[in-house]
Amino acid sequence: MQGFGNLPRDLFLEIFLRLPVESLTRFKCVCKSWYALINDPKFISMHLNYNSNNHEFVLIKRCLFKCLAKKENMFSLVSRNNFSSVNMVVDLPLYKKEPYLQILGHCDGIICLSNYRDYIVLCNPATKESMVLPKPCLPCFSSNPNLIPQISALGFGYDIKNVQYKVVRIVSYWEEFGDILPQRSRVEVYTMGTDCWREIENAKVPANVQFSPCFETYFNGAFHWHAMDYNNNNEVILSFNMGEEEFQVIPMPDFLSIYDNSVCRSLLVWNGCLALIIYPGKGTEKSFQICVMEKYGLKESWTGKLTIGPLTGVEMPLMFWRNDGEILMEGTDGQAVSYNFITKEIKNLQIYGVPKSFQAVAYTNSLVSLRRGKSNA
Repeated sequence: MQGFGNLPRDLFLEIFLRLPVESLTRFKCVCKSWYALINDPKFISMHLNYNSNNHEFVLIKRCLFKCLAKKENMFSLVSRNNFSSVNMVVDLPLYKKEPYLQILGHCDGIICLSNYRDYIVLCNPATKESMVLPKPCLPCFSSNPNLIPQISALGFGYDIKNVQYKVVRIVSYWEEFGDILPQRSRVEVYTMGTDCWREIENAKVPANVQFSPCFETYFNGAFHWHAMDYNNNNEVILSFNMGEEEFQVIPMPDFLSIYDNSVCRSLLVWNGCLALIIYPGKGTEKSFQICVMEKYGLKESWTGKLTIGPLTGVEMPLMFWRNDGEILMEGTDGQAVSYNFITKEIKNLQIYGVPKSFQAVAYTNSLVSLRRGKSNA
């Protein structure tokens, strides 16, 4: 490999690993050997590993009001070091015209978004690559006129076993005037790089996914949703293992009451564990109780860690950040704020948007291609 002047090869490589994707993309034009290096799957994997361990930014998505009261999505990068922020120009299908575009998951610099109706979009903000997934194979209609189909869940994550990125989609079919349970659920998976969906035959979905703000989370090779197990009358976490392509029910802490609809639940990752945050849905003052599952999948390992608040002017949690010493939250008036666990102070990050439209993910500067993935980019 051609180096740079008299620099040793290893030092040259170390420099390149520390460069942002934007610079590396420009450097592809310097010479053939640099182009080959930057496109090499091994280098892409090394660059990803370096940046995954050195998160410097958080990506915040929210909606803004434009002219004629129309809404528009906006991405902002926020520095973990000094709280500075910059808006990102992302050329995404549906990005501006679809105000309810939601982040479904993120992994290795790739973000999955959808409006839960028509389209699912993958994008890598660093490479500015984006694509609309092909039409799913499961129809959103039923041959039985008495059954109403509904997309009940979507998720995105990485299959560690087969080295693939996947999107999972659950379609449930409900009686028009009937039960609280769907009559049937079907599951399909899109594998990045194949350009097609396939149904998981005889898939068993053991719980019914429920909406809960800031809950859907990819962690430990699986995607997680808030769900209800009506057969056992339990509130649970429903997980889908991306490698085994199987569902699992993870119990919630015993003290949660499924009948208390005034309480919200959010699921985040904190210090390498799943963390459940419980807080009131309404009120000018809110307290946030944090429970951690110290051993993944084990109900007995749920441990109450601390309670934040009561806080005034805070709507909901978004993510832990700054070495897990702070929690990023959305304010009630539509602004991003950060709460410090030690000083117990709230800092306004001067990022504003439509209330209840905020989402945040840890941003990874990544060269991973949407069409080829990580293994053979």
